[in-house]
Amino acid sequence: MLAPPQVMGILNVTPDSFSDGGQFLSLNAALQRAQRLIAAGADIIDIGGESTRPLAPSVSVTAELDRVMPVLEKIRQEWPVLISVDTSKAEVMCEAIAAGADIINDVKALRNEGSLAAVAAADKVRICLMHMQGEPRTMQQNPHYDNVVHEVKVFLLERVQACLAAGISPNRLWLDPGFGFGKTVAHNLLLLKHLSALTQLGYPVVVGVSRKSLLGQLLNKPVTERLYGGLALAVFAVSQGAQIIRTHDVAATVDALKVTQAVLQATDKI
Repeated sequence: MLAPPQVMGILNVTPDSFSDGGQFLSLNAALQRAQRLIAAGADIIDIGGESTRPLAPSVSVTAELDRVMPVLEKIRQEWPVLISVDTSKAEVMCEAIAAGADIINDVKALRNEGSLAAVAAADKVRICLMHMQGEPRTMQQNPHYDNVVHEVKVFLLERVQACLAAGISPNRLWLDPGFGFGKTVAHNLLLLKHLSALTQLGYPVVVGVSRKSLLGQLLNKPVTERLYGGLALAVFAVSQGAQIIRTHDVAATVDALKVTQAVLQATDKI
């Protein structure tokens, strides 16, 4: 029987994220958001203290810790939910792991100095390795690939090998193709169409397309009107083997994936 896909609810404690920047900056607002995500059925809460949207400015270690740690610590105290921290900084990883984070979600796939070592010693923490071409400030300036599916696959397998060489067990690793991170609409669509090239590698695959500009360009709709398109992509991704869907819209995604899972598990033996 197929394992049910997990839903990762997004909790941005940033002033400048593309969809909900500034809405959950205060501790009280962030905790209310976390409570709503959990009530809606989120399996994982993904806390981010630095925006990775195109042209986003960098954030100091101190500022990121000040945003993330109080929220992480309070959620850990209040709810038995898996907690992911979306960061590329080794210092933030170390503090988050010490405070009880279950997952480190790194858009740079542990390429920053010290980040690989920071997670290697935490033998129960899972790690999401994401593909990104370039840096957040410049990643959407004419991204180019000769074969996007192959190149993303090769990159992720290289990062897996780096993790294995550092002593990280394979069952701790997740892969994320990085939709919207240094990719055109055509690149994103090809990655989705051929997602099975990644899901067949034997590692859980994370897909995050919620409200992204891909949907805006396909549908010609603003951020607030991209739910249905995002659900369509989430359902397609799960049908191709994705196991974790990262989303702003947890309740609708949970329902869509329950129905998708029922179809995928349907048997001719009635």
